[in-house]
Amino acid sequence: MPPFRSLLRFIRAPPLPNTGSLARDLLASERTFLAWARTGLGFIALGVALEKVEVLAALSPTLLQLQDSRTKLAAGVLVAAGSLCVGHGTVRYFSVLELLKDGKFRPNTGGVTLMAVTCVGIAVVGSILVVENEADNKAREQDKEGEKKVTV
Repeated sequence: MPPFRSLLRFIRAPPLPNTGSLARDLLASERTFLAWARTGLGFIALGVALEKVEVLAALSPTLLQLQDSRTKLAAGVLVAAGSLCVGHGTVRYFSVLELLKDGKFRPNTGGVTLMAVTCVGIAVVGSILVVENEADNKAREQDKEGEKKVTV
């Protein structure tokens, strides 16, 4: 058995009996899918916007001091996380649909875990990038001040 299966078994909860109204449950499932899609599209839009800011910074280097590799990496991570959210929401919707047909329901512990880990990861990496960028900016300012003192 691959290690992924054992991890999946640890994260996924067993199906539960569905004792509520089927129509209400299906509509709630659709709203949940739309929330996953909206969240995913928000991540994707943020990644695309970050890439566009980098293009504007390249046109006017004094506008923003961004490093290409960092912003490309951050934009790529945001687009990937958004795509993962949309994909998970789609898979989740259809798996819930099948379970509801059988009168069962499985809590979304895997998706919640995935979203929490993704958001914490993006926040940590984003914080690191901001701190590094600030340190780089301070080093550049000190270099400029040193050059001014030498030329005076």
